[in-house]
Amino acid sequence: MAAEGEKIESERVVLVIGATGYVGCRLVPLLLSAGYRVRAAGRSLEKLKTRAWSNHELIELQELDLKDLESTRKAVRNCSAVYYLMHSMNPQNSDFAAADRLAAENMVQVGEENGIEQLIYLGGLGETDTNLSKHLRSRAEVAAILRKAKFPVTVFRAAMIIGSGSASFEILRYLVDRLPIMVTPRWVTTPSQPIAIRNVLNYLVGALLKPQTYDQTFDIGGPEAITYRQLMEIYAREAGLPVPLIVPVPVFTPRLSSYWINFVTPVPAYIARPLAEGLRNPAVCTESRVKQLIDQELLSATQSVRIAIDRIQHHKIESHWTDAGKLPPVEWFNSSDPDWAGGTVYKDIRKVEIDGTPADAWKAVARIGGTTGWYYANWLWKLRGYLDALSGGVGLRRGRRHPDELRTGDAVDFWRVKSVECERRLLLIAEMKLPGQAALEFQIIPREGGKTEIVQIARFLPRGLFGFLYWFAVTPLHEFVFTGMLTGVAHASNRPVSSKVKRHEQAENYLKLRRSS
Repeated sequence: MAAEGEKIESERVVLVIGATGYVGCRLVPLLLSAGYRVRAAGRSLEKLKTRAWSNHELIELQELDLKDLESTRKAVRNCSAVYYLMHSMNPQNSDFAAADRLAAENMVQVGEENGIEQLIYLGGLGETDTNLSKHLRSRAEVAAILRKAKFPVTVFRAAMIIGSGSASFEILRYLVDRLPIMVTPRWVTTPSQPIAIRNVLNYLVGALLKPQTYDQTFDIGGPEAITYRQLMEIYAREAGLPVPLIVPVPVFTPRLSSYWINFVTPVPAYIARPLAEGLRNPAVCTESRVKQLIDQELLSATQSVRIAIDRIQHHKIESHWTDAGKLPPVEWFNSSDPDWAGGTVYKDIRKVEIDGTPADAWKAVARIGGTTGWYYANWLWKLRGYLDALSGGVGLRRGRRHPDELRTGDAVDFWRVKSVECERRLLLIAEMKLPGQAALEFQIIPREGGKTEIVQIARFLPRGLFGFLYWFAVTPLHEFVFTGMLTGVAHASNRPVSSKVKRHEQAENYLKLRRSS
């Protein structure tokens, strides 16, 4: 690993697959600072472009679908090394293990065609257990497929990664923050060896193009093996909370655990279930050879939790578990299409005018959701979030990455930022459970006389009969919820409201005005 301040002058291109994910997003800037040319690849080019490092002189951005051979070939071409940091655990994949298997097989084929020098894969500890969870079994299968390649492969196996914004840490902190008394599954007493995210990153960078790490599998973990119960107690002490009363019982199945986690924490069931299942398997390092090859100070669980809490409190979360994944398409509401093209899209369009600048309006729009709330009838939004969580959706508890900054791909409660143009436009796509697709858009249009118009557009594309019934059932609520929300946005700008909220039938005129302004 390069010494601090030392630059590695290299024309070699290093491919990071999963660059918008939790680990990949933090790995890319470390490689850039070391002087490597980096090709950052992910499912969404839009999201890649929003990262702080996206304009670095040594970066290339590449949209990648590992299930497609040609897409993989394009990403791997002219690369000397590859970081393989992807998985297929998302609601679009009914069988993430099959998707991961295909992606790994494509990676091996393309890597051999291009003669790459090294592939580095981050897998999971506990893979020697005979009663593996589906998640860990899939990780082990991917590692086995990659190790059969004709190019050198380095595999790191880690247990729980502790860091601000990781899914595992979010589960931990929300459980302890919200539940002074917990009836828990027996897995809270299973031993594991958690590791700090900064230690994981140091291992990943330190192994790059180092021949001693070729064709090796390393267990990586912190300096101590502890139980999940002990980790909860550590978090409570570091957060200044009472240590929760924990009562393990044998009747909690992984499925029931995942639903409980989904209801209490912001992590949805499709992620919570494989993580909960994996916690039943002991995840302790069986060897420590990597310590002799890559020297670093390993942070204890207490130190790791303390740092994560501090970064959350100071809004310095570099990456978040909600970052991963491909942004959904939204062509269905293109305003230039006739209503019959692709199905009827219902719209609710309202506008308000303030005596202020677009910057004044943007301050309020950009803070929507999270701790700010939705400016009106927050109890209704919370109720909708609870109902969504009960049905297996994401609910409201995801909150926001930052209280007043937004970037493409950010989660905002049960919405996802599809597009953000500072002081001009914000487009949110619904990720709650719905009988159709929904979007919420804010447009900010400067007017004469120092005034600014804020246009709010809600769109809904129903799916089936229930979708139509749903829209007409909630339409009566729109009159006061949407009017109240836009009124709240206007008042939050801290500028006089010169024209109260009015409802309109068409958005096209506003779109044209925004483009010409």
